[in-house]
Amino acid sequence: MTSAPLAERLSIPSGPLFFPVTAYGPDGRLDLDTYRTHVRRGVEAGAAAVFACCGTGEFHALTPEEFQDCVRAAAETADGRVPVVAGAGYGTALAVRYARLAADAGADGLLAMPPYLVVAGQEGLLRHYREVAAATALPVIVYQRDNAVLTPRTAVELARTDGVIGLKDGLGDLDLMQRIVSAVRTEAPGDFLYFNGLPTAEQTQLAYRGLGITLYSSAVFCFAPEIALAFHTALREGDDTTAHRLLDGFYRPFVELRAQGKGYAVSLVKAGVRLRGLDVGAVRPPLHEPAEDHVKQLAQLIEHGYALLGRDPREGSGA
Repeated sequence: MTSAPLAERLSIPSGPLFFPVTAYGPDGRLDLDTYRTHVRRGVEAGAAAVFACCGTGEFHALTPEEFQDCVRAAAETADGRVPVVAGAGYGTALAVRYARLAADAGADGLLAMPPYLVVAGQEGLLRHYREVAAATALPVIVYQRDNAVLTPRTAVELARTDGVIGLKDGLGDLDLMQRIVSAVRTEAPGDFLYFNGLPTAEQTQLAYRGLGITLYSSAVFCFAPEIALAFHTALREGDDTTAHRLLDGFYRPFVELRAQGKGYAVSLVKAGVRLRGLDVGAVRPPLHEPAEDHVKQLAQLIEHGYALLGRDPREGSGA
């Protein structure tokens, strides 16, 4: 098993995992200057890693050329301070192509997203991820969600696969995750990484922490890094009082607002970035912009979240 050396190459320090939105100009084209600013602010605010062109970054809406330009911009901006992980998805042939584009652009790792459209059996999923892992020397994290749900046996086989170093869970089945963690620990011991990848993962991270899963994605970090960092610090230090205050006063209301519209896991986050002063443009179709009233509610919620920290949002770093 070769996961340990690869995991060391993708060493992720303690801190929120930053999934930057992709910036577009008024003409709808990539705005790489604004994107670099967004990534730079996130790194300087304390992100542990940059996950470029993944779900929040609208991977689905980017051409291969745009994808590579964004990954290169993220890698150049991070400049080795934190690892940059790029998305790779669709069918196997395209996923392999995106993996190679990411490697050429300077990415440090890959997040292998579910295959496009089809519901494959375990044998097909295993073959798919093995081909993606074999395409480059980059370490691969498999993203479990939607039509890509693994059995513990498949997870064990992935943990034994050269190049696959971890599993990001976007499904939320804690019973399944406990069985996966147990099976891999027993049958494929090593430094296999696990991530909570649910939308607004902070809302469920107390439960994932009980499974020993400490890494999680933070969409909130895109527009309110100080809130995301305060929550992460509270978890790390066992400060459940602060964690609960932020969950009750900010994260739960944010999740409830996010549930008001399809695609809000991306478009509402992008609206939050704009509210904090960085014009990253609108989302591309088939996503749509949040309703005006929902954006107003988000602005009020951001202000309240900072008030819970005893801070003025105007003094924050933004993203």
